[in-house]
Amino acid sequence: MEHIFSSLIPIFALIIFGYLFKKISFPSHDFWPMADKLTYYILMPSLLILTLSQAKFENNSFELILSSTLAIFLTLLTLVIFNKFNQANSSSFTSVVQGGIRFNTYVFLALSGSIFGSEGLVIAAIIISFAIPILNIFCISIFAIYSNNQKINILFILKSIFKNPLIIASIIGVLINILGFQMPLSLENFLKILSAAALPLGLLSIGYALVLKDIKSAKKDMLVSIIAKFIVLPAFIFFISKYLELDALAISVLVLFAIMPTAPSSFILARELKGDLQLITSIITVQTILATIFLTIFLNYFV
Repeated sequence: MEHIFSSLIPIFALIIFGYLFKKISFPSHDFWPMADKLTYYILMPSLLILTLSQAKFENNSFELILSSTLAIFLTLLTLVIFNKFNQANSSSFTSVVQGGIRFNTYVFLALSGSIFGSEGLVIAAIIISFAIPILNIFCISIFAIYSNNQKINILFILKSIFKNPLIIASIIGVLINILGFQMPLSLENFLKILSAAALPLGLLSIGYALVLKDIKSAKKDMLVSIIAKFIVLPAFIFFISKYLELDALAISVLVLFAIMPTAPSSFILARELKGDLQLITSIITVQTILATIFLTIFLNYFV
């Protein structure tokens, strides 16, 4: 257990450093949004292409994808049913949903690699390559239903999926793998160098994005989102993966996926589609902090 915590501490130390860098304006406030773009459009796609192109897809890949997809759908359905009896206003509910089902890609990949090694990283890459487009469809559909935003249509949903660099990178990586394309050594080394910077810079950017002073949005809505994220989704994913008879490593990575705090990019979607910005900012920050507690519980039972 000690070596596992020694793997976790650097990850959360990077997040804390990112927050401290914001407080002292280092290197500047203009730097971090650009660094986030670099990570999102170049560094993370490099990591996904490299990981998925070299992955040895196991026979349980379909069960991995089914477990995560079904658990996400059931959690979303639970939130919709609960909202029928305990209604939040429409813009708030879109933030509750994003907080309840989305996940932080950077933290998930970093922890999967740190705790479970290269095998865990491959499983994580397989999960997110399908979870990201599915989550885009679910979240944008919720905005379409609850916000009456005229901007949202099938074309908008398709564009949001196929313009996503992480989805594009996942498709490229899987195609390289399936087609048996032998990547030139120079290109492979190039991607290794780029991908090595993805997780550290991504984690620092998460720290920079934390907004502690704004944790004052509707407490009830935030609590519903937290319960969905850290209790409902992990429970669904655990029981579904057990029912599908996945091995212990796959179940552990799936549960880790479920307890990841929601994605910072949730704010971008909320801003674009006129969601509750203050609530989603508070949910992102509180979940990122609470994740340390649930990760400690996870380490006791799944590692």
